[in-house]
Amino acid sequence: MLDRIKIILNHYQLSPSGFADSLGIPRSSISHLLSGRNKPSLDFVMKLVRNYPEVNFYWLLYDEGTFPANPTVTLPSSSTTLFDSQEKVEKSLSPKNEKGPKPNLRKEIVKVVLFYKDNTFQSYDPEK
Repeated sequence: MLDRIKIILNHYQLSPSGFADSLGIPRSSISHLLSGRNKPSLDFVMKLVRNYPEVNFYWLLYDEGTFPANPTVTLPSSSTTLFDSQEKVEKSLSPKNEKGPKPNLRKEIVKVVLFYKDNTFQSYDPEK
């Protein structure tokens, strides 16, 4: 995870102290992480993911996925179920006011992860 934290610092062109300030944590905490003295806490990971939405949680923890993460899609209102609304999300992603044949932009949702303020999350897999 240390290498991925360094990638994040480089991507955002942040100094360790600027990074610590942006997360609201002591500068010494980042220094200890980068030196290998300490391992990142869950609180640190949650602050990082919350403050830098382009950081994919699974990429940060397990080096799975990509960084920066793909742009997020606003989920539909809670009055419809998540999987029933996939078509609405796809329509919102298609180009507006284009003339002529529309390109095939069908994208399939693979997984949706919801993060809650109490530091828990739920994962939805439409395939299951």
